[in-house]
This record gives sequence, C-alpha cells and structure tokens, in this order.
Amino acid sequence: MQIVDCHTHTLFSDGKSTVEQNVNAAQQRGVTTLACTDHLAHPSFMDCAIDEDHIDELSREINRCRSAYPGIDIVFGFEADWYEGCEKDIAAIRDDATFLLGSVHYLGEYAIDWLQDMRIWNEIGPDAVWKRYVDAWCRACFCPIRFDAMAHPDLVRLFEKSGYAPTIDLEPLWDEMAEAAREANVRIEVSTAGLRKELGEFYPAFPLLERFRAAGVAITVGSDAHQAQDVAAGIEAAFAYARRAGYTSVDVPTSDGDWRRLSL
Repeated sequence: MQIVDCHTHTLFSDGKSTVEQNVNAAQQRGVTTLACTDHLAHPSFMDCAIDEDHIDELSREINRCRSAYPGIDIVFGFEADWYEGCEKDIAAIRDDATFLLGSVHYLGEYAIDWLQDMRIWNEIGPDAVWKRYVDAWCRACFCPIRFDAMAHPDLVRLFEKSGYAPTIDLEPLWDEMAEAAREANVRIEVSTAGLRKELGEFYPAFPLLERFRAAGVAITVGSDAHQAQDVAAGIEAAFAYARRAGYTSVDVPTSDGDWRRLSL
C-alpha cells in the first residue's frame, strides 16, 4: 500500500516543525502524497491560524520542497475553521490552495478541544455540546465555498474518557452527519490524531464511519501531525480501520488540483 497523509501542520500555524522537516519525515516513511494544511481562520480568538501575510512565504516554501523532494506529491492546502461568514475569508485563498479541509473547533468563541478552556463543557454539559457541534458540523458541510473533506468529524469525542461523555443516544446525531455529508457531497477524514491523545481511538467512531460508508461518503486519511515525528503516524492502521467499515478505497488530493483514488 502507498502511504499518504492528507493533514499536517507546520510552524506557519500551530505546528512545531518546518515544511521541510515534515517533508523529510514523509520521505523517510515512504509517503507518496503529503498535504500541508495549516490552520486558516480570521477571528482573533482562533489564534492558532496562519498569519495571512505569510501565505506567500508558505507557498514559496512548498514549491522549494517540491523541487527538493520530487518523489513526494506535496499538496498545498489549508484546514479552515467553519464559522458564520467564513466563506468570505476562505475565498481569498481558494485559488492558491488546491485542497481545503473543513473543521469545527469552536462553538462561538468556545473551544471544544482545548483542555485549557473547558468553559462550554462545564457550563452546558456534554449532551448540549454534542448537539451544538453536530448542528455546526452539518452546516459546515454546506459552506458556500465547499470543503473538499471534513477533518476529524467527531472531534467532540476528545474528552469523553475524561468525564465528559454524553448521556444521550448519539445514533440520531450520527445519522444527521452522514446525511449532511452525503447531500453536500463532501468527503470525511479518517484521522489518526485521536490515537495519540487521551481518547486513544480514531476519528470518526466506528459506528459513525459505518454510517458514512453506507451513505456513500468518500474518505481521506490524515495524521493531523503537528510535529515531524507524527507525519504518517497510524496511516496503515487507518487503512485497516476503513476496510473493516467496508471501504475499498481512499481519495487522495493532488498538487495540480485533481484527485486520485487509492484502492484498499
């Protein structure tokens, strides 16, 4: 199997490694496609995002690495947070980036995946957080500037083993997510990031992944690496996880804006 990683971060946003350090790590691990997807967002409280004055510099660095590492298809993309009106902010970079990951990290100004700010979890509780998250996530699927894929679809699970597990039946919410992705014709990501955190599991949860598969929703795979040592981490296990859910292929973005399909 080819190894591909469609979700990585660098020092240009909240990563700890340079573009070249990530690419070098990818080369050592036999990666054939590496997507550079630094965070993109305008609200000031989303302070992990790239300074947009540095986007041209990022583009130049990606092009330099393409020349230095011709064996890897390096895809220029962004992980863009969804929020009301985000399409106006995304429009400015959509012609530059050939791959756009959508994500929901905030409900209003409340972070849902940051241990240093658990206000929303403590104020309204896990059941309400889940409902608000799924509503926002489904709306993100229909962003006027469509995302190519939705990153770590059930990121809201992150703290469920730390006293913040929901008590409601999640199946109706999972059904809503699968239907939204199907109707919007947006891919979802099988992410290995949760394996390296206290969750200890893939995103999405297996029953949700099965629903996406039954709905005909295509998948990408990504490590969400924020440091070079995590590039491509768990990708082969993610392939096996997807196969177990009934998937037979993974969609892979390319640097020229097209897509290819990798058989599982």
